Amino acid sequence: MSEFERTRAMPAMPEVVFNEACDLGHLGSWLPGDVHVRPQNPPSVTVHEDRTGEDAAALVRTEPDRLRMEWGTKEAGRYTGWLQVSAHNGGVSQVTVHLTFFDESHAPEPSAIEEALEQSLARLEEQVRLRGPGPEGPG
Repeated sequence: MSEFERTRAMPAMPEVVFNEACDLGHLGSWLPGDVHVRPQNPPSVTVHEDRTGEDAAALVRTEPDRLRMEWGTKEAGRYTGWLQVSAHNGGVSQVTVHLTFFDESHAPEPSAIEEALEQSLARLEEQVRLRGPGPEGPG
């Protein structure tokens, strides 16, 4: 089993960040470029990974009252993850993404995971800047 986690500050209120991160129609705007999520019958989704060429049945669950999203493979139990948004100083939010890979044979290289997390959070921050008001108005 291997676990990875990254945290990043975002220039908007927690609810704005959470809504942007959890919009199934816009996940592709911030997820790694080789991961594609297709909503089926939420909470069920299909995840396609370009790296493997495989589709996997997965579940995505959001808890708006906790500003938390959780996901994972449905049948194989290969990986799970969560995203947590919390309030930080002065209307700025903090976003943490955590990934757990249970099956090492299906996990990308650790350096690739670390890079993907960093890039994904940077893209999410950009989406938040484009779509939502920050602590001092539109971004």
